[in-house]
Amino acid sequence: MHRNIIIRREMPEDHPAVRRVNEQAFGRPQEADLVERLREGCPGVISLVANAGAEMVGHILFSPAVIEGEGRSTNGLGLAPIAVLPDLQRQGIGKALIEAGIDKIRASGEPFVIALGHPGYYPRFGFVSASRFGIRCEYDGVPDEAFMILVFNNDALEGISGVAKYRPEFADVT
Repeated sequence: MHRNIIIRREMPEDHPAVRRVNEQAFGRPQEADLVERLREGCPGVISLVANAGAEMVGHILFSPAVIEGEGRSTNGLGLAPIAVLPDLQRQGIGKALIEAGIDKIRASGEPFVIALGHPGYYPRFGFVSASRFGIRCEYDGVPDEAFMILVFNNDALEGISGVAKYRPEFADVT
């Protein structure tokens, strides 16, 4: 990993730098706009930043998600977005952000985290195909192997299957 990376909770004074990291990482403003909308409309977010010295080099956000089944639902979190400055990608910063986030979530008692992403990347953190639990993504056309879940509390998911949904703010990102 890149030397001297500090992972910490996002603070209000970090907002401009978080926006810059997301815009540069994705090459467009939509994910940065999403972070701002989630931060404003959703008090349950977990937002972490990675700093190398005084420079912010990465960001990860976890926001409330729900799995809705037949007559029953359960709440957890969704991972998205995760951003690392382009020149520093593939140096372990994203991995450190995900691991720190997972540690915080596990300690908080949340039952699960969903992720929509590369099926070769997320399993190293314990994510498995959500279809193993009878859970599918709310978005049409998502390949089964790209929609994953990390379960912390199997009891909370007992008897739950159905559609996993991210916050409505995600609908604006294409």
